[in-house]
Amino acid sequence: MLDQNYIGCDVSKATLDFFDGERGKHCRIANDETVVATFAAQLRPGVDFVVMEATGSYDRLLRLALGRTGVSFSRHNPQHTHHFSRSTGRRAKTDRLDAVMLAEYGRLHRPSAEAMPDADTERLQALARRRDQLVDIRARQKKLLAEAFDPDVRDDIAALVAILDTRIASLETTIRSQIASTQQAAQNYAILTSAPGVSTITALTLLAHMPELGHRSPKAIAALAGLAPIASESGTKTRRSVIAGGRSRVRRALYMAALACIKARSKFKPAYEEIAARSGSKKLAIIAVARKMIVSLNAMIRDQKQFA
Repeated sequence: MLDQNYIGCDVSKATLDFFDGERGKHCRIANDETVVATFAAQLRPGVDFVVMEATGSYDRLLRLALGRTGVSFSRHNPQHTHHFSRSTGRRAKTDRLDAVMLAEYGRLHRPSAEAMPDADTERLQALARRRDQLVDIRARQKKLLAEAFDPDVRDDIAALVAILDTRIASLETTIRSQIASTQQAAQNYAILTSAPGVSTITALTLLAHMPELGHRSPKAIAALAGLAPIASESGTKTRRSVIAGGRSRVRRALYMAALACIKARSKFKPAYEEIAARSGSKKLAIIAVARKMIVSLNAMIRDQKQFA
């Protein structure tokens, strides 16, 4: 069996800087679809493994090209990789040095490969992000409407809110059509909405922003959602565990789902009441229910079974 060769990649809007750990060579290419596809075609599936930082949309072309050629890759929180870089005593920072650091990070930590990107999932995520953007804009306009006093200004804001309502509804219809066009996505949607508290929007959010659902352990899936408690103890001091990190959009959706779930008096209601009484914090109890929900939904998708 050939050893895994870790290739670090520093991603920017215009360029991609690579460092091949096996050959000890640097390479800079344009972040252009044709150039990236040509580069990815030269890599060896099963041997080469690309390590990069999560940079939003700038790594999209590279991920799609690697997916088409079957080359494994993983993305990492820049905060984690920067801590790793500082731990090695590095002070200088350039794109070339970051590529070297990422190759070393991969060699030492041996990260798991991410799921290969899928065009349907990419489209679903893009549609969901656009819907969220319009919802945020609408919320700001509604706040301005509540503060406005001039009739013309109020009419103008109200007209804009009406347009946003129409655009959001249209996007939600497109998202539903996108899910219905894929058998597995449609089945997962039906499974998710069978759970109490999980609305149509919550299910759409999970399908778009949590593609790992059903493929990770309970602890891992809770951490991805930012709902895993993090201990804070030192010597004789023991502080209350807190949640941090994870995907904020998923966490917000699950928080609202937990509220609906508790009001619906589902099987999670007793757990909420017990935790709220023991901790003295209703908010903490809601977060605990949200964590239980994502763990339960993860198992439902894994087993392809509706809520029981």
